[in-house]
Amino acid sequence: MRWDEMSQKQRSWLLVLASAEFAATTAAAVDLWFRPRADVRGRKGLWWPVIFVQPVGPLAYLLWGRRRRS
Repeated sequence: MRWDEMSQKQRSWLLVLASAEFAATTAAAVDLWFRPRADVRGRKGLWWPVIFVQPVGPLAYLLWGRRRRS
């Protein structure tokens, strides 16, 4: 469906969901960049492509890719 074929409500939801995906991906990328290697489950290099698989990649990293600090 093209943008001009969508209703105002559909356009609004699309923008909300796209913003949420962008925010989650940005948060995951920043966290992965600054988090020490020892605090990441698995290899950091393998998490980079994963966080760009939408919409599950950034959420998977944020939920399971980080070790919790004690």
